[in-house]
Amino acid sequence: MRGAGAADSGFQAYPARSRAAVDWLSAFGLTASVVVLFGVSGGLLWLLGYNYDGLTGSPVTKIHPFTYMAAALFIWRALTFGNPVGYCVHVANRRPAAVLMAFAATALLIIIIMRKGPGMAGAIDAFLGPALFALLLADADERLMARIETILHIVMAANALMALGEFATKTLIFPYRFDGAVFPTDTRSTALQGHPLANATVTACYLLALLSGARRLPSGLRLMMIGLQSAALVAFGGRSAMVVATVLGGAYAAAAVLKTLRMGRVPLLGAAVGVLLLALVPVVVGFLASGGFFDALLSRFASDGGSANARVQMFELFRYLSLEDIIVGPDLQLIESLRRINGLEWGIENPIIRMTLYQGAFLTLVMTFVFGLFMYELTRGCEPGTWLPMIGWLILLNTAETIAAKTTVLAKFSIIILCMYRRRGPAAARPLNRAASPAPGPR
Repeated sequence: MRGAGAADSGFQAYPARSRAAVDWLSAFGLTASVVVLFGVSGGLLWLLGYNYDGLTGSPVTKIHPFTYMAAALFIWRALTFGNPVGYCVHVANRRPAAVLMAFAATALLIIIIMRKGPGMAGAIDAFLGPALFALLLADADERLMARIETILHIVMAANALMALGEFATKTLIFPYRFDGAVFPTDTRSTALQGHPLANATVTACYLLALLSGARRLPSGLRLMMIGLQSAALVAFGGRSAMVVATVLGGAYAAAAVLKTLRMGRVPLLGAAVGVLLLALVPVVVGFLASGGFFDALLSRFASDGGSANARVQMFELFRYLSLEDIIVGPDLQLIESLRRINGLEWGIENPIIRMTLYQGAFLTLVMTFVFGLFMYELTRGCEPGTWLPMIGWLILLNTAETIAAKTTVLAKFSIIILCMYRRRGPAAARPLNRAASPAPGPR
């Protein structure tokens, strides 16, 4: 009876929706976090005295500043909500898979600490940071999401322009460093996001998202961004990213053109732009050829630096392990020794294989399941078209260590999906339990 009376009088068990609204400080923090995530690499952090990519130095510096910002913002949001436990319940109702991944990442971190193995910072940056930020965006309104998307486009454009500048001048501004050491033989562009392969993965996914998403961008600007990101892919030198972007992006673009022609509704402006671009193709090709653009492109496919052989050799490591070792995880010193003996000094270029070898098949299966739920949740409340970057992402994810090691690529991909495919209105996914979501107070 008391519950019914409370409902009739307009009072709710949860705070009013105004408490769930993002305050100005949180909005500023979310925007700044995106700038730091996409614009601050390990090379830049090294110049600031923060050894992120190395093994030496303080353990505090092994976690990216973005993750610290996400954690601080989550605590702030919980406090300003009025009831920290209520806030956790609120965001869990909005994005349960993100909460599940945060718990799974914490469990993975505890297991790594107990086994005294490497990768503690990896569990935090690769999984916990993206989960917390996805929860923070659950209450973001259209205005904030539009601002974050604008920042995303600006930083990605700057990243591509910087990559092309490094490619043309053969000078890396913020080169990838390991404990401060630069690799002089690796001349691939690093731009704002650090390692060339991470750059290539994010750029390819962003390029595919420009093709099937980003519907709020003007068509002309969108076309320019597609061309810019395509050129930057060559500067980053990621072979897999170039192939995936070319095959998936080319197929999608061809299908879109055929659909337009079949409908018989070709805009006059679009036709004029198309004719102009076709006329410029020979000029652009000649300019790129004279600058050595295609020579660099061909050299990336002519020599892979032993990458293909490494993908074969990683399966050989299982021959030295018992069934129990494969299920629960072998001795880590044994894996480190086997990796070096088999010529895998640069790592195991597949996240599932790497996590299985280091953490065991059971934990790998759990993390893979949680990751799949998180990927589904990202696209659940989005506009159509997310399948294109999602396919590209899942392919590229399996061409390197990626989320099985320390990386921020999952956080970047999550923001690309949530911003560039958001529906009109609130960006948060609809609650699973509408009765548990914050309801408006009495009018």
